[in-house]
Amino acid sequence: MSSEKVHVEHCKGVNGLHKVILREIRGWSAEVYLYGGQVTSWKNELGEELLFLSSKATFKLPKAIRGGILICFPQFGNIGSLEQHGFARNRVWSVDPDPPPFPSNTSHRAFVDLILRHSEEDVKIWPHRYECRLRVALGPGGDLMLTSRIRNTNTDGKSFTFTFAYHTYFFVTDIRTYSFCVLYNSFSICFYVDNVYLSTPTKIAILDHERKRTFVLRKDGLPDAVVWNPWDKKAKAMANFGDDEYKHMLCIEAACVEKPITLKPGEE
Repeated sequence: MSSEKVHVEHCKGVNGLHKVILREIRGWSAEVYLYGGQVTSWKNELGEELLFLSSKATFKLPKAIRGGILICFPQFGNIGSLEQHGFARNRVWSVDPDPPPFPSNTSHRAFVDLILRHSEEDVKIWPHRYECRLRVALGPGGDLMLTSRIRNTNTDGKSFTFTFAYHTYFFVTDIRTYSFCVLYNSFSICFYVDNVYLSTPTKIAILDHERKRTFVLRKDGLPDAVVWNPWDKKAKAMANFGDDEYKHMLCIEAACVEKPITLKPGEE
């Protein structure tokens, strides 16, 4: 097996969908589906899954995959006229054959560059042309890094405005034994939560008290943070989510919600 295949493998996943497996020499791995440009798995050197993926997740257009890390673009949540969380998560991305230079460590050998461009279907519901690039990289120590670059490619001189989020589902053994630290305060989850925290620090800690470990989410360029868990009643109301799965997930999202980003033609 060549060195390239050791670190990056292109193969078929659920329902024959194209996915990319990233492997780090110490045993960490990540899986990225081109459908949605979505990370669906991140495992440590012991093979323990760190991201939540619902047992009822559908890997079939046009439904978004329930779990992993969803790309919310060009709209977060219901803040706007588009469908919930925008359409990027329901589109099939492509491997970017000629990505621009990314400010990343050259020692990272396990990475993939994806790109999503406007389609005629997109233009009907959001009348703009764009390029959305995503690099997913697995660092030498197992760190998972996502870097997005969005460009306005309108030819009519029009600017566009968007909101954005990495909708990240962390796997937790028992939600009642977890807490998170944001804005210098620690919070536990014991009921339905769907909170947006504005102008948050660049680092958010997620504390697993049972396993005595800490996840650290670092973000740059995304000032806000979102915390979500549907709890029991809302979990039962979701078709692609198990009734008791709320006990094993916590969404902590790096986001740009309060102050949407505006790009002029040609800007990135």
